[in-house]
Amino acid sequence: MNIKKLAGAVLLTGASFVLLTGCGGGSSSSGGSSSNSKNEITFWNPFVGADGDNMKKMIDDYNKTNPDFKVKNVSLKESDMYTKIPTVVNSGKNIPDLNIVHAERIKQYKDNDMLETYDNILKDFPDINEDNYVSEAWNLGEIDGVRYSVPLDIHSWGVYYNKELLNKYLPTALDDNIITFDEIEEIGEKAEADGVRGLGITWAKPNFLSLFLQEGGQLTEDGTTPTLDTDATKKAMQRYADMYKEKLTTRDGEDPAQLFLAGKMVLYPEGIWMRNQVKEAKFEWGLTNSPQLSEDLSTAINWASSHQFVMFKNKDRSEEKTKGIMEFLEWVRTNSLEWAKAGQNPATLDLLDNSEYTDMEQSFFLSTPEEQATLKIFDYKYNGYVAEYLDAHALDVVFGKMTVDDFAANMQKEVADKVAKDSSVK
Repeated sequence: MNIKKLAGAVLLTGASFVLLTGCGGGSSSSGGSSSNSKNEITFWNPFVGADGDNMKKMIDDYNKTNPDFKVKNVSLKESDMYTKIPTVVNSGKNIPDLNIVHAERIKQYKDNDMLETYDNILKDFPDINEDNYVSEAWNLGEIDGVRYSVPLDIHSWGVYYNKELLNKYLPTALDDNIITFDEIEEIGEKAEADGVRGLGITWAKPNFLSLFLQEGGQLTEDGTTPTLDTDATKKAMQRYADMYKEKLTTRDGEDPAQLFLAGKMVLYPEGIWMRNQVKEAKFEWGLTNSPQLSEDLSTAINWASSHQFVMFKNKDRSEEKTKGIMEFLEWVRTNSLEWAKAGQNPATLDLLDNSEYTDMEQSFFLSTPEEQATLKIFDYKYNGYVAEYLDAHALDVVFGKMTVDDFAANMQKEVADKVAKDSSVK
């Protein structure tokens, strides 16, 4: 999955809130309904890029095991899939048997009474349990003591680095496998003298949220009302604005990806899903934690998200088919290496015994319980509205076109207004 796809997926969370509560007819143009495919599991997912090939291979491999219910892969463009879901669920027609959705959407689907629960069927599949998955990915699927999803992966944000340049400018920086903002300043100052960029200014949302949380911020205190016009917001944004002003980062209009691949930038904050692109670099590179305020791993925060398996309510899904779905999920739990090859971190801990996986750079995020604890999924119910504002305005602050005070006040107002409007629709 590339950055634009993920950004669009989460951005659309906000835009889809009204859709989720509306009523509509019509049916999906892709995939058959479960009632018309008695021995087939219709599986919708948003994997249409290179990662779609990896998912297709996984499904092909599963179907070769001759299960009672084979899986029919239906990969849809994310925006199309998320638009279709409320339409088909409300119509009761052509509802997929199984679906992948982003973690940030689950609370909204649950509150709109669209999801089946896993609680009863899990009794027959005891290995699909919290001990066998990354905690952050597993725990968000349970709301008010009821399980609504099972995780496929936990994809996170980190920093790719040019090993030669890092050794040149600050060889001790990764002694603790953490790049601090103080170290970024030192690296950036030395690199700038050579015409090399220290840090890439990349997707604002994960960069901001990981630092926002380190600064003590919370998106909400009560689960609904946003808490965004705060010192944490202002400190996080001001830090990036100051680094830009001090010429420690890429400049407005520059392409961080191209600069990094050309060997002209030291640190490249990006998602683990970019591994397959980064590995084309002609120099030695590595991957480490997101920029941190402290060298203490116990306080480190790495923004994360997760693809989750859900079952939307569907009166035509039989108990036998539900069991077939669980058999597929159990197979995925122990056969996720192909998904790791897409640059992802599968949420199953089964892969930690596989040397082919542990040799992949992104695996270090799951290598120890302490590293896993750094992963934070921001599952605020209205996360999509926050994302919309960040994507539209955060770089204006970084590039000196908006003050941090105006940014924080306007974000609070815009998100609060959208939350109020959404509540009034209900």
